[in-house]
Amino acid sequence: MTDDGERLLLIVEDDEAFARTLKRSFERRDYRVVAVASHEELVELLASHNPAFAVVDLKLGRASGLTCVQTLHAHDPEMQIVVLTGFASIATAVEAVKLGASHYLAKPSNTDDIEAAFGRTEGDTEVPVDGRQTSIKTLEWEHIHQTLVDTDFNISEAARRLGMHRRTLARKLEKRQVR
Repeated sequence: MTDDGERLLLIVEDDEAFARTLKRSFERRDYRVVAVASHEELVELLASHNPAFAVVDLKLGRASGLTCVQTLHAHDPEMQIVVLTGFASIATAVEAVKLGASHYLAKPSNTDDIEAAFGRTEGDTEVPVDGRQTSIKTLEWEHIHQTLVDTDFNISEAARRLGMHRRTLARKLEKRQVR
């Protein structure tokens, strides 16, 4: 395994344009950056690289980025892992942290947000606990999203568990992209 130093950043993102933009932005900040688009590519890369930082998209095509988080944490428990998602849910945030993520950020997040998350290694007891009320739509979406995670993003099985028709679930997912 090569010694990649403390500034090697791994991006796990299947959106090529977003990965390229993020890569260039971090390279301007003197990170060495490598990018992969799948769990399979990640496993190959870890055979020869030892990144100190990782940015993982929660949704990689039809796969879950949570598998990548678990693999990265098993590879190096000290790695700073930030999970990005287009729709943040409590369920996936909890799972990401349980699996080894340092932080969980909702898209759009920029390089400043991600780099700040790498620097935050302790919890913040000053975070307000009296946030906004959760709407019924948000609760429904979090339940759907957790069911998708539980079924490894299998739409048919998730629809069965949710007691709805597969096409109904597909329409709901089209309205709120899981990224």
